[in-house]
Amino acid sequence: MTLLVVEVARVTPAADSDSVLNSTNSLTIPLTFFDLPWLLFHPVKRVFFYRLTESTREHFHSIILPKLKLSLSLVLRNYLPLSGRITWDQTEPKPSIVVSQNDAVSLTIAETDADFTLLSGYGQRPVSELNTLLPELPVSDDSASAFSLQITLFPNQGLSIGVVAHHAVLDGKTSSMFIKAWAHLYKQNRVFSLPENLTPSLDRSSIRGLTGLDEQMIQIVRSLKGNETTNTRSLSPIPAGEVDHDDAVLATLDLSTFVIAYAYVWTCAVKARGGNGERPVGFIFVGDFRERLDPPLPATYFGNCMFPAGCYNRKAADFAEERGFVTAVEILSDLVKGLFSRKMETIAEGFAVGFDSQGKSSQFGSVAGSTRLGVYESDFGWGKPVKVDVMSIKGEAISMAERREESGGVEIGMCLKKNDMDIVLTLFNNGLQN
Repeated sequence: MTLLVVEVARVTPAADSDSVLNSTNSLTIPLTFFDLPWLLFHPVKRVFFYRLTESTREHFHSIILPKLKLSLSLVLRNYLPLSGRITWDQTEPKPSIVVSQNDAVSLTIAETDADFTLLSGYGQRPVSELNTLLPELPVSDDSASAFSLQITLFPNQGLSIGVVAHHAVLDGKTSSMFIKAWAHLYKQNRVFSLPENLTPSLDRSSIRGLTGLDEQMIQIVRSLKGNETTNTRSLSPIPAGEVDHDDAVLATLDLSTFVIAYAYVWTCAVKARGGNGERPVGFIFVGDFRERLDPPLPATYFGNCMFPAGCYNRKAADFAEERGFVTAVEILSDLVKGLFSRKMETIAEGFAVGFDSQGKSSQFGSVAGSTRLGVYESDFGWGKPVKVDVMSIKGEAISMAERREESGGVEIGMCLKKNDMDIVLTLFNNGLQN
């Protein structure tokens, strides 16, 4: 396949008389206890595929693209932090999101001759081609961009929207809310306001009671970065283990309910890896704390409000043998029930333990996304997305989303080398038949 970059635009938030920004000031939002852990990790990447009946070059550039740019500018008025960057002032105890006048979201416009049906399907798809549909998100020791977008035209087939977001700025719930809000404004004619359920709340006053834990979390983050940098205020993430993209494929599976789905896929992955049954393995997932805080945060809270729970230092044999699936279900069920009854102090300590155990485990699973994000509700007027893929997963990490066509199920995304994927899919399908 070939990809042609047509334009790299800077889309600024539309002017608003009520905006907190003017020519002389900036918006500064300190990161919270829930944001800080994500400074360790690389950006979250997701691709939305839309099939268009009118997707000629002429129609795209004269009608669709100008309207996408306008609606993006309008929605950024409410989602101002996305046009900013993360910085760490030497006089401040922790990093902040800073939005200055004329800050913008980078929007790449591209065109490809790739097969839209193949890349937006559910079978094994080449990761090397899917990655071309994603923009860059600049991150350095001193500054980290919050958000970037890429719109790629598949002439006479459809288009994709690639989203890359810094996880310390927002979680999956906020990211999916933004895409729905953008789609909502795209569909409107002369209506430039958002409904309440798509209007983000930037108020962080309810989390101020946790500020005593911020210093503890910053120390944890610094220690987990190790000695990779002498800059103790570095915003660069830890090095990421890369999948060989020339031999990597992405596939999507269908199952129902979080615990059952995760337990089943995890046991398939452990069996596929094989090896010594005594080797250490573990897995984690995250829970949304918006409604669990006192007082609870609004459902539209902008930022991160998620923390992990996990199973560490188990043996591969616990999941690979005949009762492995049942064991995984029991462990996950207990973790889900107990996640929200724990104190924040113990959750912070658990994060450090879980992160440390990744380096000691021969196999470590994690989950990106959720069946509750409603990613298939992002309708720009072209119908729901044909497919939504999380591209920031690799190895034993999986992604989850609600099923596109029917309620009550879950789509599972996996990214592995093709030989490994073939083994996992064989175990997956044989297990369902049995």
